Amino acid sequence: MKKLNLNRFWAIEENQNFLRFTKQNIVLALSISVIYFIWFSQVVPYRPEHSTLYFLILILFYLNGVTRSFVKAMLPFVIFWILYDSLRIIPNYAVNPVHIKQPYEIEKYLFGVNDNGVRLTLNEYFTKYHTPFLDLLSGLFYINWVPVPFLFGIYAFWKDKALIYSFTYCFLFVNLIGFVVYYTYPAAPPWYVAEYGFIEHFNIMGNVGNLKHFDALVGAPIFKGIYEKNANVFAAMPSLHSAYPLIVLYFAAKKRVGYFIVFFVIFCVGIWCSAVYSNHHYVIDVLAGITCAVLGIVLFNLFVRKPMIKYILPL
Repeated sequence: MKKLNLNRFWAIEENQNFLRFTKQNIVLALSISVIYFIWFSQVVPYRPEHSTLYFLILILFYLNGVTRSFVKAMLPFVIFWILYDSLRIIPNYAVNPVHIKQPYEIEKYLFGVNDNGVRLTLNEYFTKYHTPFLDLLSGLFYINWVPVPFLFGIYAFWKDKALIYSFTYCFLFVNLIGFVVYYTYPAAPPWYVAEYGFIEHFNIMGNVGNLKHFDALVGAPIFKGIYEKNANVFAAMPSLHSAYPLIVLYFAAKKRVGYFIVFFVIFCVGIWCSAVYSNHHYVIDVLAGITCAVLGIVLFNLFVRKPMIKYILPL
């Protein structure tokens, strides 16, 4: 059965003679461009990286057949970035009450440690007893939460065209589940409690947390620059940072990458520990992120078996 005209869009066009400037391509590019810039100027506040992403995709789409196929395969990453950046339009704290004290108390009860007769969360403990080695190690793990999945996507693109589409769309699917939880249960991260206590403060930007020690060690405001642009403060539950490496691990195992699977296991554990050590997530947030990944992978595998999905997407 022919997949409508979408079959032409999804087709692998890795030869150098593919038709760049067909009427269909030009109309599609112009339409998407107009919608994109209206969205990121009139709806979402414009930032320079919006133009950077746009022109990068446009160049890759028209450069040659290989880059065109790559853009199609990685499209879910772009959709994720646009959706995540657009969450600021309707903050989750405007939809449901923010939970600040509850996750803190649950965390302290389940995973708290005693320090000289005082019960602390693991976040508070590591804030008090951090070391330069762990500061550096946690920062190195945490800064790779996007590069490692992206690099795995590049690897899958070259090695297994079917796998890359499953991987990227599963990644997007897990994020959509996480976004639903963000709005259902807005939750403050541990750095918020350390900074503001249990008092609600809206319209504030993100905080670098204990990753400030990494910035100090490398002598550059790497994480400071990242988190100052983050307006999704009350999105600690679930920790999608903790979900991403598990998605990569699942598809790496599915691809049977041999002993290299050890790297992905270490990456998983490293991200999970760094999320807590950096004061950005509680252990319960990490467990929720892991649950989100597992649930998303299971549901995605069931979802893609539907004839209509196979009819539309190259999965």
